[in-house]
Amino acid sequence: MAIILFDNTVRAHFYPLTQTRAIAGLRMGIVTIRERWSLWTREPVYVHTTGYLQQLYESPAAETHLWIDATVLPSAELLSALSDIEEGSCLADEQGLIAGKTQIAFESFNPANGLHYFKEVRKYAQARRIQHPWHLTQYNDFLLRQDFDLLVEGRNSLPIPETNRVSQPEAIFIEEGAVVEHCIINAATGPVYIGKNATIMEGSAIRGPFALGEGAAVKMNSRIYGATTIGPWCMGGGEIKNSILMGYSNKAHDGYLGDSVVGEWCNFGAGATNSNVKNTAGMVQVWDEQSGAFIPAAQKCGVFMGDYSRVAINASINTGSVIGVSCNVFGNGLLPKRIKDFSWGTEGAVYKLDKALEDIGNWKKMKQQTVSEAEASVLAFIFAHHSK
Repeated sequence: MAIILFDNTVRAHFYPLTQTRAIAGLRMGIVTIRERWSLWTREPVYVHTTGYLQQLYESPAAETHLWIDATVLPSAELLSALSDIEEGSCLADEQGLIAGKTQIAFESFNPANGLHYFKEVRKYAQARRIQHPWHLTQYNDFLLRQDFDLLVEGRNSLPIPETNRVSQPEAIFIEEGAVVEHCIINAATGPVYIGKNATIMEGSAIRGPFALGEGAAVKMNSRIYGATTIGPWCMGGGEIKNSILMGYSNKAHDGYLGDSVVGEWCNFGAGATNSNVKNTAGMVQVWDEQSGAFIPAAQKCGVFMGDYSRVAINASINTGSVIGVSCNVFGNGLLPKRIKDFSWGTEGAVYKLDKALEDIGNWKKMKQQTVSEAEASVLAFIFAHHSK
């Protein structure tokens, strides 16, 4: 038996982040949702998502599996409840199916009919779920602490070099190959995890909880506040607070990034800064693709940026902005709050697919990677269906 994390019917609420990945591929805390379920269960974890994205994920063998809504966060209580369910049974709360055990053809599963696949529906008090992209930053503090405990249990950190000034060193874990010299690290406010072969350059100040992924780097004299996640092979710099960079993205220069979620293969030009609070300190409205309208999000809300998008130098990013997939963002003054997929600038010009793929390839070469056929296929689908 394996675990299958399925996208539910409201996956578009996570636009633009789920344009290019399943919900299970979202990173918060130290790991992705898929990786977290694997850590909790020690079972193989597969992904069921919308048609054009399924090519990015391997399918399991046809047998009885545990199907779990990918928006649900694991807990000891939930895993205990799941261990008691038998084939044909499921757990549900007031929001619908949480998880169930059944044998069904992988290709035929439809989350809109989730409860119909089970003979017995057991009520569960209330699962903890994410429902919008700003929930990733709101849960990041909690998940950084939880993931830290899961990842470091029974393991020894590399020694902390004496050139650093640290608080609560027992809450700092440094993986093999990481380089951390002449920095200030305060783990009294939350744990600090430094991934394999990662680098924190001289003069940087880190306030936990914080995670730096494998191969990632923090540039000299950076100021990073928890709860922040800088994913694998990213570059972080300047001032960053309560934000997530999924992976392979660069915010390497001075400028502020706060209460934001950034996809993969994104880049912020030098001096680019986002607003995360309105001048009125009122509720921030964020574009919701599912409803096709701006909806209230939180009092503090930064930018949500889709994969493969770049922002020009000195860009002024509005409060609660949504930047789509594969955008080249530049313009005068405060940028629009909604920038559609494949935008060239902010005046309605379209980033042509061939040019976008060429430029993405150039960025990937800088990190010794290339655009795969599956990636190109996904981007072609998004261009055809969402760029108009």
